[in-house]
Amino acid sequence: MKKSEFIRGLLAGIPICLGYLSVSFAFGIFAVDSGLTLWQTLLISMTCVTSAGQLAAVPIMTGGGGLLELAMSQLVINLRYSLMSVSLSQKLDDSVKLRDRFLIAFVNTDEVFAVASAQRSVSKWFQYGLMLTPWLGWSAGTALGAAAGNILPALVTDALGIAIYGMFIAIVVPEAKKSRPTLICVLVAVALSCLFAWMPVLKQIPTGFTVILCAVGASALMAALAPIEVEESHE
Repeated sequence: MKKSEFIRGLLAGIPICLGYLSVSFAFGIFAVDSGLTLWQTLLISMTCVTSAGQLAAVPIMTGGGGLLELAMSQLVINLRYSLMSVSLSQKLDDSVKLRDRFLIAFVNTDEVFAVASAQRSVSKWFQYGLMLTPWLGWSAGTALGAAAGNILPALVTDALGIAIYGMFIAIVVPEAKKSRPTLICVLVAVALSCLFAWMPVLKQIPTGFTVILCAVGASALMAALAPIEVEESHE
């Protein structure tokens, strides 16, 4: 039973693994191009499986940012994972103990969460298999990208490094086309980012705090102007 559940999880995670290879490859190039070594880049991906968090962390680390700045930026960017973990906990069966929950939370990414949530019930062996293949794909893609960043010409690595930004644009644009508040929130965040980049006083603020202020500021504004209505169930 344990073996079959683990293999089922491994197979379910293969599509996620393949998708992560390309994204983490771009991150590997980006991190090495920013000044990190191959081993530093790989260590980040093996211990912190979050594309947005890693992308935001690299400029802070290479720019000499402080630990508080780094921690706060990661808290804001990755806060959604706590909500996803609470939701997933409702699907976990009795085989999942407290120590397992900590391990499961380590690779509870958007895609892993989506696959696990589609299950009627999630055992710890299925979840471990589901986590393993994406984690390996994310780490392997990072290593390949970091190695390519040290070998390929600068013209090629600069072009490939843009791919990770393209991924986030591809995530935001469809939702922004469907929802006007989301579009306005994106535009407000862009406007704030431009102010922090170009205003003489604001441009002195470290990158990590800039990310925090733009994200929280735009989100808070739209939460006040266009709050999401929660449908109440009448049972």
